Amino acid sequence: MSIQTTIAAAAETLPPSLARIARVIADRPRVVIDSTITELATTCGTSVASVIRFCRSVGVNGYAALRMALAAELGRESAQFGESSGFGSEISPADSLREAASKVAALELLAIEETIAGLDDAVLDAAVSAIDASPRILLFGIGASGLVAADFAQKLLRIGRTAVVLGDAHVASAVAALGGPGTVAVGISHSGTTIETQRFLEAAREADVTTIAITGAVDSPVADAAVHVLTTRAREPRLRAGAMVSRIAQLALVDCLFVGVAQRRHSDAVDALQRTAEATQALRAE
Repeated sequence: MSIQTTIAAAAETLPPSLARIARVIADRPRVVIDSTITELATTCGTSVASVIRFCRSVGVNGYAALRMALAAELGRESAQFGESSGFGSEISPADSLREAASKVAALELLAIEETIAGLDDAVLDAAVSAIDASPRILLFGIGASGLVAADFAQKLLRIGRTAVVLGDAHVASAVAALGGPGTVAVGISHSGTTIETQRFLEAAREADVTTIAITGAVDSPVADAAVHVLTTRAREPRLRAGAMVSRIAQLALVDCLFVGVAQRRHSDAVDALQRTAEATQALRAE
């Protein structure tokens, strides 16, 4: 995972003083290159000691190492996406609509690349096996994560699998607590701190249900509540009404799970997709 994505993910789980540093750097990554450690501490309203602790928390040995990692990464990304794209900077009021769209597109492309590159194949295979063998798949997420859950359910239903999207947190925990042989519960939360998703997975686990988490934070309550953890990599822009880049990363993972399940019963899946397409043909406008 890139250092910028690591920092963006860390902002959700770090202590407040270190989270402030993470958010400043996530918003303006060049601030590290352009500032001394004392200047960055002042900008973030914290101490030099906190900056040093922050560096260690994101896996680098010190401020010099952080500057080198960011400089190298920003250079690679500028070469990949072009200097004119403004990649790595926040969407601003001065951006044209084209410039803003280019920044979003670059972040979404990078999120898919990093998410797929960072996949743990063994975990993905175990999750696919659990879903493939399950007579009932329970899916839950809040907000945009709920939309991703609905997308996954629609795909599974198209190949004849019993997938249930639970839109109410109370109902989700209640249904998860009933368990049932072979049931699988999939909880989706980018931050990994969504309490409703955590409770859903915990209730499922207590009922001996196989639990799967799709999250952007591996060290989080939602991840801790799951047996299988699939991690997304995404840097969200500050100007957003809800999940944008993280939603794209989640959808990429959902597609990987779907393809894995469909591959296990390839001919049946292809037949089901064809039959369901034909069934809806008459509903389409002439």
